[in-house]
Amino acid sequence: MCVLCCVAKRKPFSWWSLLLCVCVADMALGQVRYSIPEEMATGSLVGNIIQDLGLDVKRLKSGRARIFTEDGSEYIGLNAEKGTLVVSKRIDREELCKQVSPCSLHFQIILENPMELHRIDVEITDINDNAPFFSKKEYGFQVIESALPGARYSLESARDPDVAHNTIQTYKLNPTDNFKLNVVSRPDGTKYIEMVLHASLDREKQEEHKLTLTAFDGGNPQKSGSIKINVIVLDANDNAPVFSQSVYRVTVPENASRGTVILKVTATDNDKGTNEEVVYSFSQHTDSASSLFIMDPHTGEMTVGGVLDYEKVKQYEVDIEATDKGGLTDTSKVIIEVTDLNDNAPAISIISLSNPIPEDSTPGTVIAMLNIKDLDSGRNGQIKCFISSDLPFKIKSSSTNFYSLISDDVLDRETVPEHNITITAMDEGSPPYSTNKTINLRISDVNDHAPMFPQQIVTAFITENNSPGMSLLSVKATDNDSGNNARISYFLEDSHLNGMSASAYFSVNAESGDILAVRSFDYESTKQFSIRVKAQDGGSPPLSSNVTVKILIQDQNDNPPQVLYPVQTGGSVVAEMVPRSADVGYLVTKVVAVDVDSGQNAWLSYKLQKATDRALFEVGLQNGEIRTIRQVTDKDTVKQRLTVIVEDNGQPSRSATVIVNVAVADSFPEVLSEFTDFPHDKEYNDNLTFYLVLALAVVSFLFITCLVVIISVKIYRWRRERLFYKSSGNLPVIPYYPPLYADVGGTGTLKQAFSCEVYGTTDSRKNNIKCAQPFSQGTLGVDHSDTRTVPRHKTESETMLTEQKTPNNDWRFTQGQRPGPSGATGGPEVAMGTGPWPQPPTEAEQLQALMAAANEVSEATATLGPGTMGLSTRYSPQFTLQHVPDYRQNVYIPGSTATLTSNPQQQQATAQQATQQALPPPQASAQPEPPKAAQTPASKKKSTKKEKK
Repeated sequence: MCVLCCVAKRKPFSWWSLLLCVCVADMALGQVRYSIPEEMATGSLVGNIIQDLGLDVKRLKSGRARIFTEDGSEYIGLNAEKGTLVVSKRIDREELCKQVSPCSLHFQIILENPMELHRIDVEITDINDNAPFFSKKEYGFQVIESALPGARYSLESARDPDVAHNTIQTYKLNPTDNFKLNVVSRPDGTKYIEMVLHASLDREKQEEHKLTLTAFDGGNPQKSGSIKINVIVLDANDNAPVFSQSVYRVTVPENASRGTVILKVTATDNDKGTNEEVVYSFSQHTDSASSLFIMDPHTGEMTVGGVLDYEKVKQYEVDIEATDKGGLTDTSKVIIEVTDLNDNAPAISIISLSNPIPEDSTPGTVIAMLNIKDLDSGRNGQIKCFISSDLPFKIKSSSTNFYSLISDDVLDRETVPEHNITITAMDEGSPPYSTNKTINLRISDVNDHAPMFPQQIVTAFITENNSPGMSLLSVKATDNDSGNNARISYFLEDSHLNGMSASAYFSVNAESGDILAVRSFDYESTKQFSIRVKAQDGGSPPLSSNVTVKILIQDQNDNPPQVLYPVQTGGSVVAEMVPRSADVGYLVTKVVAVDVDSGQNAWLSYKLQKATDRALFEVGLQNGEIRTIRQVTDKDTVKQRLTVIVEDNGQPSRSATVIVNVAVADSFPEVLSEFTDFPHDKEYNDNLTFYLVLALAVVSFLFITCLVVIISVKIYRWRRERLFYKSSGNLPVIPYYPPLYADVGGTGTLKQAFSCEVYGTTDSRKNNIKCAQPFSQGTLGVDHSDTRTVPRHKTESETMLTEQKTPNNDWRFTQGQRPGPSGATGGPEVAMGTGPWPQPPTEAEQLQALMAAANEVSEATATLGPGTMGLSTRYSPQFTLQHVPDYRQNVYIPGSTATLTSNPQQQQATAQQATQQALPPPQASAQPEPPKAAQTPASKKKSTKKEKK
């Protein structure tokens, strides 16, 4: 892609063009592939990119060759001095690619100026740097000696991070007397190993087999890893347990307690390990005995598990078994004989029971009916029944073996909610036996207690401006009753607070007793409330009690300070006067403010926030007094504006701002005249200073910019005027022809159609001659290309450089179409493009042409601009030759009186006259002059300079 840029820069009376072309070259691409083994030393050669890519060292340096990797890795480095790729850090194929094969590094070599991108692929080949290994050093398992040949046992496979032939290839098991190794391939191509039993095991010959499993890889040199395998041979259960006796006999008294050991049996097993462990139990057909006796399965101890009664069963026969872990058993019989004793205690049966009973039951109320009996006979069967004398109950016999439990005193559930009544029945045997029966008698509640509050008056605190629904506190009442009689509900007693119902301010949760605020409170309006809450139980009839709750509203810093003095008015300005003779500490005024809050929220502090002169006034922190801190001087401004901020001590603090106008003056009229323009607005615009500074900066910038532009324009014009008028004042005025316009008719005084501008001075080191190329015949052309600057070697002669082109004969202006000052028109005898001008100009016409040319030069200079290239509107594209004054009759060259003409004879006569005559003296121009055009500033300066010279 090519971009064309053109920049034009204007110089005085000349145009220059600058052409800039920027081209961006296409990007070149290349690709090279290398292969290196892993673990190469740092700095090892990978490849020579100069030879492989066809580059040289100079190209690498000039193109600032560098390596770019997408992941930022720096395994390969570039040696720009030698043009080689080297290993920059250790490369571990297993760490880089794991089991992926092939493993390659991809990166690009980037060159600039022009941009080139070369892809480099470096394949990392594997070396046998890792030996096979197992996750464990030893592995053990158990095999029963009765295992059949062909049994398979899976083993852990070894692992090798290497790939291809460097990974694991073979396994070897040693010794192979009883086991052999089998390698199995899965459908997905992976392999696993297993150990196969090919010879029977005999624990009596060898209880443990120690094997070694070794894994070999295919690398060179070959590496291996091994693991030890310990095989434990388990014993087979081929021996049954045997009891020491076939029949066991034992005698047990009928009063034997539960858990009493009556017998211990033993059985032996010739096997070892778990096969010699024996478990004892009752036979399955011994159901009745199993409920009375307990057999310990491990020790063989037989204990009493139930009550033995000689009167019911005198002898028991129990079959027992001994079983090992393999399921082999042996049986034996146990004969248990029970001896008769006074072992039967009285039995207490509750026939009827009223539980619970109400606490308001009268004495003598029957609570329970009891039946007590003893299976023994005689004195052993005679029974006495009694209870504790501390209880409000008693036992009364109603008939043989029947007793009644009745109340003997008043009951109170709140004192004793329940009674544990122990009934004792004792026989008269020797030794006597007794039986206890405990009855848990509950006393049912009667609503005989009202709810009670722990305090009669409760105080709660709440901060003002609370949210509605906020919980203030929770009142709790207790009731000694139970059940519904103790279920308490809370109610807000209807009362009037500030002329409104209490329910308009508070509500009480009937279940929890939480007191909630219905509305937000204002400490400044009401500081406390007093309400009554009633607690009522659920009994019938219900009982209740009241509690008084005092709610104190705590102040919150919700009110800003209010300034009482000075009063801020919107329609007038209040100012404090300070005489200029005021001393240090003069009391100007005092800011008075109040805060309707209380406590520390109402503690006010005064600070001076803004002031016209901070070094003149201070504000008392606590009292708000504004005093002078130095002597007032005449330099102090009359108008002083102080902004005092009043803050309270709350958290967060609130503040108010007051503006104090202070007049430093000795008389009221002076104050009045100065304070007529004080602002009446209360609010002080904090951003006013910022905006003023910003506006000042913008105005200053614009002023400086305009000043620089004006000075530049002045300097530019001064240089132009200096170029025009630095030469001697006797030089004639150069007739001005519009630049870039030429006479293309071929009938003018110039032999060729040229447009030339000659600038000659007596003291300049160079003369500028601007000559346009000849235009086509009959056309107006604009050419920016032929502009030359010719060095001046002589002060009195000028060299004109012209280039001739063959005129175009498309069309021409006739002689009648060419305007002239005298209005003369060539006759038909004058050929087009040949011959002299119609009439020679007179001296008056020459002077008039000179003055008009000077005026044209001034007007053209004043109308120069970047858009029109110095041409005024009269030389716009619509301009034709009819608007051009006829200056072709005479062309003057500075420093000479020669006149250029198209007639050779006239040119020769004019040259001779120029050598003999000088310019006419000033007094020769006393003849009547034609009307002059209006003078421009440039022409006025020129005439002034001529007069001075």
